[in-house]
Formats: sequence, structure tokens, C-alpha cells
Amino acid sequence: MRRLLLLLPFLLMSCSSPQPEPEPGVRSRTFGTLSDGQEVMIYQIESPTGMVMEVTNFGGIITRLTAPNREGIFEDIVLGYDNLEDYIEETPYFGAIIGRYGNRIANGQFELDGETYTLAQNNGENHLHGGIQGFDKVLWEAEPFSMGNEYGLTLSYESPDGEEGYPGNLSVKVTYLLTADNRVIFSYQATTDKATPVNLTQHSYFNLAGPSSDSILDHELMLAADHFTPVDEGLIPTGELRPVDGTPFDFTEATPIGARIDLDDEQIVNGLGYDHNWVLSDMSSEMRLAARVHEPTSGRVMEVITEEPGIQFYSGNFLDGTLTGKYGNIYAYRSGFCLETQHFPDSPNQSTFPSTILRPGETYQTRTIYAFSTDAD
Repeated sequence: MRRLLLLLPFLLMSCSSPQPEPEPGVRSRTFGTLSDGQEVMIYQIESPTGMVMEVTNFGGIITRLTAPNREGIFEDIVLGYDNLEDYIEETPYFGAIIGRYGNRIANGQFELDGETYTLAQNNGENHLHGGIQGFDKVLWEAEPFSMGNEYGLTLSYESPDGEEGYPGNLSVKVTYLLTADNRVIFSYQATTDKATPVNLTQHSYFNLAGPSSDSILDHELMLAADHFTPVDEGLIPTGELRPVDGTPFDFTEATPIGARIDLDDEQIVNGLGYDHNWVLSDMSSEMRLAARVHEPTSGRVMEVITEEPGIQFYSGNFLDGTLTGKYGNIYAYRSGFCLETQHFPDSPNQSTFPSTILRPGETYQTRTIYAFSTDAD
């Protein structure tokens, strides 16, 4: 008995002592099983600074992404679910790879090289984000990798000719790299054996205030764009490139998202808020700053750097409190925002927009960076 009593304080001390933090790198675990029996994995990527990104090979979905506040406390800043079933059953594209075509194509139809193609109509009469089973709902092949002290994941998918109505067999690779300076770099690559539209993007919903916040309206947004593409009631671009000056769409200087979001403006009404494509002022294909978001309570800053000509800013207008996500959080109206780098919506039907057509012998390549810091840096 005396020996047991002597050991008890040591045992209590051992149990209560902090566990060592995981080493930087990539680890995997099972996330669930699809109805056809295929196993779905989650890959946890950790940087030397302690930033963590978790990605599942189902849809290439980023299920978790942590970033430090100005006190150095890491919190999850993306919306999502705790389990695979919710991503399968009901999700507004939380964290997913979007393709073949990010955003909308009018009437689910386009003409290419004299032939008319009919796509899946999954947004009223329009085609949205690749269709009924777009790239957000397929199982990708995943391969972890390292580059010195930086770690990532390469996701590969073979999209067959005719999938969701698109022509051509499309080979796609998407790479997620978490760097040692708190950046996430997305690299997209695709080739085809038949001419086809391609417009890939990433659809994470962010709330830089952390997982307990139910609003993004105080986030301060800057968009490096002096024009946007107005839309009709179905959110299809009219073809106009409209100056933002003097409109609620002017974010050329940092402005709270909620400052003008409920103004009586036709475009605000059509989008139920912001759900529009901004035309970047620098239309070169070089990497340049597209957006900057500052959350004043946490001090977190997110910059979006891209080679794309446009960026879709979506203010979470269709979140309505019916979805319960991670940590038991109910996703309220405008509790997350998206910044989707892209070519313009409905480009296959808009001859004045930059082309999204990929042809045999060409390689689709584009990059986007999410860079995280704080206002204390």
C-alpha cells in the first residue's frame, strides 16, 4: 500500500503533463467510407510555425485551417463539418476544389467549334460549379510530399469525356503546399484530348475571427479591382464591365464588408448581397495581390495573390442557420466569406471575356496563394 501511495503523485503528474506537439509534416487517417466501399482519407499538414491544414481526398476539401491571431493563438478559420457524411449530403461547397468550371454557365449550355454542348443544370436553369457531381464530389488520388521544411499534398483526377456534359478526357492535378511563412499555395494543372472549358478554383469559406464567430460583416476587405461584372437575377453576367467607383462594389480601399451590403442597389438585390466577380485592375497573368482581408478583433490578415484575371467575392448570403458545422456551430447568415480566384463566369458564352477554352497540346496552369499574417507583424 505504501509503495502505491508513493507512486500515485508520479502517475498523476505524468498524466497531467502536456503532450508533445506533433512534428511538422503530413499525416493521414481514415475519414470514412463512400457508398461504393471506397475509403476516404484526411491528410493533416503541419508547418514549422504550427499552422495546420487538413484536407480530405473527397473533393479536395480543406476541412480545417488554423492561423494565429495577434497573440499567437491558433484557431480554425474555415467553415466545414466534422464528418464525411455531412460533406456528401448537404454542403454549399465548403472548402472544395471546384471544376471543371467554377461559377455559372448560362442555361447549362455553350457552343464550341460549331458544336453545342448541354451541361447538367443544377442551379435553376444554369450550370454551377461543375454540375451535379463536380470535382467537389469525386474521390481524388492523393500523394503527400515535402520540400525542405514545407509540406503538401498532390491531388489527381481523371475526368472522363462527357462527365456532367463536358467534352474531352481531362487530366487534372491540384497541389496544396503549406509553407514555413504561413502561406497556402494552390497550383492547378490540366490537359485534355478535346477542346473544353476549364476554370478551376478553391471554395473555402473563411471567418478570420475564429470558429465561435457568427458574422463576417466587420471584416475589412480590399479588392484590387476597379471594375466588376454585373449579373442578372439568375447571377449570370450581363457582359458589361462596370466601374466600381461610386457603387457599393468599391473595395479599392479597405472597407467593412457590412458597410454597404444592404443598400438599395439592383446588383446587391440580385446577389442577395455580394456574389459577384471583380475584374482585377492588373489583367496580366503575373502573380499579384487580388484581395486583402483584415479582421480587427483577432488581428488576422489574409492576402490573396493570384495569376487569375478575376475574383469572386461571396458574402455567405445563402447560409441561413440550417447547417450545423464543426464544434457544433450553427452557420448563420453571412457567417463566412469566399474569395474564389477565377476566370469570369459564363465565359464560354461571353466572347468579350478572357477565354477559358483548353485545347489538346496545351496545358492549363495557374496558381493562387492565401497568405496569413497579423496586424502585429
